[in-house]
Amino acid sequence: MNFIEIDLKKLEHNYHTIRRLLNPETKLIGVVKANAYGSGVNSIAEKLVALGIDALAVAYTEEGIQLRNQGIKGRILVFYPQIQNFKLLVSADLEPALYSKKSWRAFEKNILDQKKTNYPVHIKYNTGLNRIGFNPADSKWVLNEIKKGAFSIKSVYSHLGASEEDRPNEFSEKQMVLFDEIMSDHKKNSKSETDFHLLNTSGVFNYPELHLDWVRCGIGLYGFANQPQWNQKLKPISKLISTITQIHSIKSGETVGYNCGWTAHENTRIAVLPIGHADGIARHYGQGNGWVSIQGEKALIVGNICMDMIMVEIKNLPCDEGDEVEIFGAVYTAEVFAEEGNTISYELLSGLGKRIERRIIK
Repeated sequence: MNFIEIDLKKLEHNYHTIRRLLNPETKLIGVVKANAYGSGVNSIAEKLVALGIDALAVAYTEEGIQLRNQGIKGRILVFYPQIQNFKLLVSADLEPALYSKKSWRAFEKNILDQKKTNYPVHIKYNTGLNRIGFNPADSKWVLNEIKKGAFSIKSVYSHLGASEEDRPNEFSEKQMVLFDEIMSDHKKNSKSETDFHLLNTSGVFNYPELHLDWVRCGIGLYGFANQPQWNQKLKPISKLISTITQIHSIKSGETVGYNCGWTAHENTRIAVLPIGHADGIARHYGQGNGWVSIQGEKALIVGNICMDMIMVEIKNLPCDEGDEVEIFGAVYTAEVFAEEGNTISYELLSGLGKRIERRIIK
């Protein structure tokens, strides 16, 4: 009925493309949170490990446990670990990012209770994104805690809030100056060898001088880098296919969908597709926002998106019930489709529902 075609050969292309951009000594973290951005984490993680990824990263502990249950070995970072799951995190040999005094104290107590020593952790600083992270003013506190030796500090990092914006960018430059001060403090006042990282996918392309010890790539592995010139180097790995359930011939003046959402201005034909907002095609599509590809031709989405169905105007396109329809993929990328709905590829891809089958091309 509906399926997402995931091309692992394109994933491999993107992996090697990103690797070639990096300094030889820079390591690559593959971000596979949110079900590998909707692509199906099992196949994606296995492929990245086979390619030689240096580490994987997830958002939450449960995602890391899923990878361990799948048999994934090696380093797995947890970006946003929740305090109530620290015990599970340790039992799965995951590496947390500590981002506040409270998280630090709670994790310290947890590993002491489990009689662990030198447990690997990462330290996240908030340099301006204002999401999670230690305030840079807390660096002295952090450094004093490091001296107690409860943890093995594997990396110190932050996150740029506007890494895809054209250079020079005042906001990013302020973050970079602040992170440089944080790095300097840690290098001067910590005896342990610690790695540093600042860049996501866009940053890898935009700031080659700041690759540092690690970079974190998520959306780039799946084929996007947030700027047209960078996107050209990558290959989108996902193609979303649906099928035509029914075709209606409607007259000028008739309406389509809930709340009479769209009115035909001429006699035309409408195709109904079995996919809707329960599957991740949100209500900001429809009413002429967004289109699908039928026989390589554009068909606008009309009316309001339903929970399980969308309607597209096919006019005189040569198609029939049961024919395949490309919602995004080769003709029309996920990024373009997302822009038509005033959103971004991240939201579109990660929001694709479980009812949609994932088909893996190896």
